[in-house]
Amino acid sequence: MATPPPPDEFMRAAIDEARAGLSEGGIPIGSVLVHEGRILGRGHNRRVQQDSVVLHGEMDALENAGRQPASVYRECTIYTTLSPCPMCTGAILLYGIPRVVVGENVSFQGDEALLRSRGVRVDVLDNAECIQLMTDFIAQRPELWNEDIGE
Repeated sequence: MATPPPPDEFMRAAIDEARAGLSEGGIPIGSVLVHEGRILGRGHNRRVQQDSVVLHGEMDALENAGRQPASVYRECTIYTTLSPCPMCTGAILLYGIPRVVVGENVSFQGDEALLRSRGVRVDVLDNAECIQLMTDFIAQRPELWNEDIGE
């Protein structure tokens, strides 16, 4: 069995997804679902690209991971470049994912308190690259940001 990459590599994969979304004309939020040191699914916000109301980064990663048994979800960590919104928080709780690693919550603070209140471990990295991606995007495309979860 191969040695799993260090956790920084998982956030790096989520950031790569966010950058892919931005390069496609979308919102730069990326996510990966990790089980036993292996990425099961990766995704990025595709609301713009797919004209979707639900394809946030976390939802896309879950979708791309395919159907998994509940026992697998209960052993996963989801990495996301931005704090999860109420919809993504609901999916994390629904599937019983016990840990969320958040790149940043400066641009937007989602339902971290709800996750924690339900026993989910939430680690916020305050990652400078994640913060810069969102800060630049919100400054350049405020109308797109405000369309979904902005103020």
